[in-house]
Amino acid sequence: MKTIKDMPKHSRPREKLREKGACALSDEELVAAILGMGTAGVDVRTIARQVAGLIREHKDNLKLDHLQAVPGVKLAKAAQILSAFELARRYLLKDTVKIAVARDVLPLVADIAGKQQEYFVCISLNGANEVIEKRVVTIGLLDKTPVHPREVFADVIADRAAAVIFAHNHPSGELQPSEADLRMHEQLTEAGKILGLRVLDHVIVTRKGHYSFQEAGLIR
Repeated sequence: MKTIKDMPKHSRPREKLREKGACALSDEELVAAILGMGTAGVDVRTIARQVAGLIREHKDNLKLDHLQAVPGVKLAKAAQILSAFELARRYLLKDTVKIAVARDVLPLVADIAGKQQEYFVCISLNGANEVIEKRVVTIGLLDKTPVHPREVFADVIADRAAAVIFAHNHPSGELQPSEADLRMHEQLTEAGKILGLRVLDHVIVTRKGHYSFQEAGLIR
C-alpha cells in the first residue's frame, strides 16, 4: 500500500477534503485526516483502515481500549478519534433529548398513556441527563405489573448510564401512586443506589395527565 507521502497531493485526505468537502472522503480517509500521520513502521493509511473497521463494528460503543489495540495507536491518537466523536455527538446529532423537568419526559411516554394494560418503562440517561435509550420493561395485567430490579437495570448497566427515569401508566385513569407503586419505587431506588445509578424521577401517566414523584417530593 502506498503511504500518504507517495500519493499525489490532490488524493491525500486533507487536500481532498479541502477541495471536495468532508462528504467526499471514505471512512478510512476521514480517519486518516483526523490522525494526520502514522508512527514509525506503521503508515497512517494502515492505521486508518483498521480504525475505520472498529468504528463500523462498535459504533457508539467504541472505547479507548478498542483503539489502543491497533498497532500504532497510542493514547494521543485514540483520544483524537474519541474526542471528534464526542464533539459530533454534542453539537451535530439532532435527536438528542435532554431531561430537565418531568414535562420533558412526557413526549417519550405518551404512547403508553392510554394503554389498557399497565406498561412499565425505564429510560436510561448519561451524565448530562441526555436520553440513551427508552425500554418497555414489562407489560402487566389491567391494574398491576410485576417489576424486578434485575429486569429493570440489566440493560441500563450495559448502556453505561448514569441515571434513570421510570414511568408507568394507570389504565384506571387514577394519577395518584398506589401503595404497590410506592413499594416498587422504593425497591428500585435502593437497587439503583447500590449500582451507583441516580433515579431522577418516576412518572405516572394517564389520558388525564401525569404525576411526578420528583415534583411530589418523593425522590430522595
